[in-house]
Amino acid sequence: GVSAALLMTTVRAQLRQRVAMEGDIALIVADVNQELARDVGGSGRFMTMFFLEIEAENRKLNWVRAGHEPAILYNPGEDEFLELAGEGMALGVVEDLDFQKYTHEGWTPGSVVVVGTDGIREAQNDKGEMFGLDRLREAIRKNASGSAEDIQKSIIEDLRLFQGEVPQEDDITLVVVKFV
Repeated sequence: GVSAALLMTTVRAQLRQRVAMEGDIALIVADVNQELARDVGGSGRFMTMFFLEIEAENRKLNWVRAGHEPAILYNPGEDEFLELAGEGMALGVVEDLDFQKYTHEGWTPGSVVVVGTDGIREAQNDKGEMFGLDRLREAIRKNASGSAEDIQKSIIEDLRLFQGEVPQEDDITLVVVKFV
């Protein structure tokens, strides 16, 4: 079978090539999905993705969800969390699939976007409790004044402290963007 790393590398290459040709991000994701579905069709392999486009000049976020966890937008000035959610199936499952572009306008400087895999929320401690969305939000809130790198490191540290000696079951990927 195709390894997860190879699948990711293939999709990244397809995505880079397709983004260079421009077009609406929902169409870009649909085109990449079609190529991937042709490659992995019937194998049971798939990949989730959260595609985020940042229009800095007009403070607009556009995104497409392809089976991935919603991103989290935190506005520390208002102490407000917003889920960047929406419909969207994982890549590689169905060849001809339309994806939806979602938009949020008006983020404020100091706001933070966090995109992470479900391995973060689902990480467990020795009591069998999950890290969950509330702990993730609290980790974002208490570190929001730091740089994107500081926020990322603090979330991972909180997660490690929470897990204790429990082995990590799932991969953990975390991207943090801080608007200035």
